[in-house]
Amino acid sequence: MLVLSRKVGDSIKIGDNIEIVINRISGNRVTIGVEAPKDVRILRGEVEVDLDDHSEAVLALSGLLGAAQIDYSHAAS
Repeated sequence: MLVLSRKVGDSIKIGDNIEIVINRISGNRVTIGVEAPKDVRILRGEVEVDLDDHSEAVLALSGLLGAAQIDYSHAAS
């Protein structure tokens, strides 16, 4: 594992098309922004574990909800 120290406004590049930017540091929380192509799946670690644990349910819901039609934009909310 690569461990880096970054300050607000600093970024980390992964490959040619993914950039992680440190937006805010407050206490023990760090807010980051991720810029990546729309076809790159970005999940928080705990969400990925939960999805793995419930893969059959996720597949069923994906079909019901038409997940292929959902726009997973990388814009901050």
